Amino acid sequence: MNIYLAGSGWEKICWASNNFYEFNRLESFVYLSEFEKTIIHKYKNFLLDSGAFTYLNKSKGQKVNWEQYVINYGNFVKQHDIKHFFELDIDQIVGLKEVERLRNLLEETAQRKCIPVWHKSRGLEYWKQMVKEYNYVAIGGIVTQEIKRSEYDVFLPLLKIARENNCKVHGLGFTNLKGMEKYKFYSVDSTSWLSGNKFGAVYLFDGRAMQKQNKQLGQRVKTNEVAIHNFSEWVKFSKYAENNL
Repeated sequence: MNIYLAGSGWEKICWASNNFYEFNRLESFVYLSEFEKTIIHKYKNFLLDSGAFTYLNKSKGQKVNWEQYVINYGNFVKQHDIKHFFELDIDQIVGLKEVERLRNLLEETAQRKCIPVWHKSRGLEYWKQMVKEYNYVAIGGIVTQEIKRSEYDVFLPLLKIARENNCKVHGLGFTNLKGMEKYKFYSVDSTSWLSGNKFGAVYLFDGRAMQKQNKQLGQRVKTNEVAIHNFSEWVKFSKYAENNL
């Protein structure tokens, strides 16, 4: 399994300062800094998220011109020769038919296929068609709990169907450590390594799994040092996952 480290604002501190890029990176089109645009092709592998929901929140209720957004997104992909990028999976905002139209426009603009993102509302037959038409797809709705933890076993038949069609599957925001062993995604992404900055958690890779230690009441953490440490431990875990998960 390939684990992609996501999350913005730490690229200079955690890896660029040491000229270290031997890991998988996921970033959002909205949050991609001018600096990171210059180092995209240094990463081991890179995935670009559309950032559509972030952009919607930033628009503060104003009407969004999704067509222009897609054109800008597609042009960026083409200009920077991005190999793998996700569609705008905004089904609940504009409806599936419009998502499909925007997907076609995105691929026409970028001049390459995107990674379509399946949601539960699309149904099983749509999944079967997706994995026939694409060699890399994603499952969304995990972070938003559209797919609840109690429903995770739905991944098993979906992944089986994908394997039968030689299609790779990415679990968007799937950070469940035990689930990574049970559900054989080709790739997942996680911002968990940044929880030290948010909640004071310190991660340690024990050679097989990640162990998390939360700060005690009254304790404080050194933000930069914890971020650098947690990044290093998640890189170790990612290397383990490539060969063992």
